[in-house]
Amino acid sequence: MDMASARAVLAAEWVKIRTLRSTPVTLLLGVALSAGLGYLLGLSFSAGFSDTAQERPEPAALLFATFYSLTLGQLPLVVFAVLTVGGEYSSGTIHASLTAVPRRGAFYGGKMLAVALTVLGVAVVTVPAAFFAAQAGLGRYGMPPDADGVPQAVLGSCLYLTLICVFAAGVTAMLRSPALSLGVLLPVFFLGSQGLGNVPKVKVVAQYLPDQAGMVIMRLTGPPGDPGFGRPYGPWAGMGILALWAAAALIGGYLMLRRRDA
Repeated sequence: MDMASARAVLAAEWVKIRTLRSTPVTLLLGVALSAGLGYLLGLSFSAGFSDTAQERPEPAALLFATFYSLTLGQLPLVVFAVLTVGGEYSSGTIHASLTAVPRRGAFYGGKMLAVALTVLGVAVVTVPAAFFAAQAGLGRYGMPPDADGVPQAVLGSCLYLTLICVFAAGVTAMLRSPALSLGVLLPVFFLGSQGLGNVPKVKVVAQYLPDQAGMVIMRLTGPPGDPGFGRPYGPWAGMGILALWAAAALIGGYLMLRRRDA
């Protein structure tokens, strides 16, 4: 496929995304939820620091208070990815799409790239919004943008949101049902974010799940060696694990599209 055709497929997928009624709701909700919860968590942590008369809390606690809201703010973005891919199957428009773009690889690549670029654009807004909202809530305990660990966490959070949505899109392409996909993904991400990955008997496996691996670079896990909340890998290794999950989901979705009738 030449570049002009590839751009046309991508443009068509963006038209579909813009015309979905769920798109503005899910994307705006992701930003609002991340920023709003970031501010409330900042207030809560600030009150806790004041109650314990801490002059300057540990940086790890401040980073956790800053980025934890993204674990819930990601859920509307995951819903966006699922509905963007799965909506074509539930509505039956997948037949028209494949008629317009018979080459399934081109169709699939254009859709996934459109999802990834859209989420990346939203993440570039969401993560700074969550950061500054959390700092406003933390008040005198807040961190500047160039504080130790902040730039990496900001960059990592943007990559995390993008890859986790790509993973969700790939899973939806495999399951071919938005309802089934949401029924599988949302409980896993919600329960994982609430600490399921830190339960000793579960952690052995759960710490390698996509959301748990990505949280390391967001500073939402303990330092290496921490028996309760640490991970046996570093932040970029965790991002690599998440990228492998996303790649596996993309490959699985593509194989399903190739081997099964729309």
